[in-house]
Amino acid sequence: MEPHFHPFFGLIAGILAVIPAWKIVSKAGYNGAWSLLLFIPLVNIIMMYVFAFNVWPIERSRAP
Repeated sequence: MEPHFHPFFGLIAGILAVIPAWKIVSKAGYNGAWSLLLFIPLVNIIMMYVFAFNVWPIERSRAP
């Protein structure tokens, strides 16, 4: 018999991933709602690179 995981556990895991991502994205100066892209396959990987290599709005506002 295969182990059967309830979809509820997947939802909980997704929420647990979005909470810190929301905080990080907000600290970078973006709207925290961008972290909801974690739920979309392939888009989540692309957006990680966009956030990692873009100049963050918070950095632009601190520039001399």
